[in-house]
Amino acid sequence: MPGEALVELRAVSKSFGAVAAVRDVSFGLYGGEAHALVGENGAGKSTIVKMLAGVHRPDTGTIEIDGRPVTLGSPAEARAAGIAVIYQEPTLFPDLSVAENIAMGRHPLGRFNAIDRAAMNEQAEQLFRRLGVVIDPARPARGLSIADQQLVEIAKALSAEAWVVVMDEPTAALTGVEVERLFAVARSLKQDGAALVFISHRFEEITALCERVTIMRDGRHVSTDPLAELSVDEMVRRMVGRDLDALFPKQDVEPGAVVLTVEGLSREGTFQDISFEVRAGEIVALAGLVGSGRSEVVQSIFGVDPRDAGTVEVVGRRLPPGSPRKAMAAGVALVPEDRRQQGLVMDLSIERNVTLARSRKLARFGFLFGSSERKQATEWTERLKTKYGRLSDDVSTLSGGNQQKVVLAKWLSMAPRVLIVDEPTRGIDVGTKAEVHRLMSGLAAEGVAVLMVSSELPEVLGMADRVLVMREGRLVAELPRAEATEESIMFAATGQEARV
Repeated sequence: MPGEALVELRAVSKSFGAVAAVRDVSFGLYGGEAHALVGENGAGKSTIVKMLAGVHRPDTGTIEIDGRPVTLGSPAEARAAGIAVIYQEPTLFPDLSVAENIAMGRHPLGRFNAIDRAAMNEQAEQLFRRLGVVIDPARPARGLSIADQQLVEIAKALSAEAWVVVMDEPTAALTGVEVERLFAVARSLKQDGAALVFISHRFEEITALCERVTIMRDGRHVSTDPLAELSVDEMVRRMVGRDLDALFPKQDVEPGAVVLTVEGLSREGTFQDISFEVRAGEIVALAGLVGSGRSEVVQSIFGVDPRDAGTVEVVGRRLPPGSPRKAMAAGVALVPEDRRQQGLVMDLSIERNVTLARSRKLARFGFLFGSSERKQATEWTERLKTKYGRLSDDVSTLSGGNQQKVVLAKWLSMAPRVLIVDEPTRGIDVGTKAEVHRLMSGLAAEGVAVLMVSSELPEVLGMADRVLVMREGRLVAELPRAEATEESIMFAATGQEARV
């Protein structure tokens, strides 16, 4: 191992009530290398990150910096110690500008101690040039895409000139070009002597960037090894404690009658003339680069976003535009890309979130009883193998993968005819991915029409019966399962349809 560890975790443990999130975990972070931290959702990775970030203090054990035990009692103390964290979910202030978010707590001051906005915007411009992206520093953070929000978070961490940088799923919503751009920045940080912690469920990213890997399972440290000594199969076995049967358990289903019909759907400046059908028992994937309009199309189908022209029909029944309630009544369910902002009410309990879509049906004489909520929530959280302390706990206490299971449970309890899933496995570990894929395949086998948006080509190829490729707001290719390859999808997504 190269020299002395910049940061050393020694036998740290952390519990929340009766739930032991981290138990006796030890490993070191060394300058000039990237250290992968992997494990299933609920393995304790996020708790480790929050201890490094000063959000949580270890119950037992110590954190050492340059060989000296330290107490990171707050995020400010962690930042002062040179530790910057890029979280999985963006944490921007939506009503402040991009530059204000980046400079938060470190605003440049001018005359009379007033904020020097010109200098602040120039600093943000320099960071974006370093990242190779174009974002207006003066624009409000509200309305930025997930990918752009993540880039702002990365710029915020870079602005602190930290020498320990923790990246918690930073690439989950980025395109391949954006990921490589981020990796170029990460490699330059390593060359400058920084220590990186990289958390990802994408093994190809881990092998491309990292030198060592720490594997966790059920809150415990399993192993820390040089990455060159481990195969992906061995990492998966250590993560899940078993052999992974199949990541894409796709069942062969004969498609039935048309359930969802989209005809001429358009929204000025976003997408144009989108037409397709989804049959019962069929999984249709919307593929394309980030910004191609995929998420906007499915949100318009569900009625969240407006449309200027076109129609949406479910089993011949036309849905009015802009009415999610009517879409739900017709049997349409939408699992959104941003689960925290659009899929869950973070201050409500797990059981209340599971039953939100069915609260009217569960009510008696206008009153909603806890026993009926609990019964419904117990059934679906058990079916989806959700890990939690108590159903009455806030859903914000769950790991990212378990939060996604709660979103799925909410909609699946409706028994939908059409299930729309936007990035269904973003930020989810490999074991949970297989469970979600098995669930989607099982629903299709029961006759549900599934429309899936995904940026992960292996997921698209492994699960879809048909692939619809979008580029710049238009539908440019339709590929049956037998003809869909990573090359054909990317050719269409990048404007080379002739090569498909």
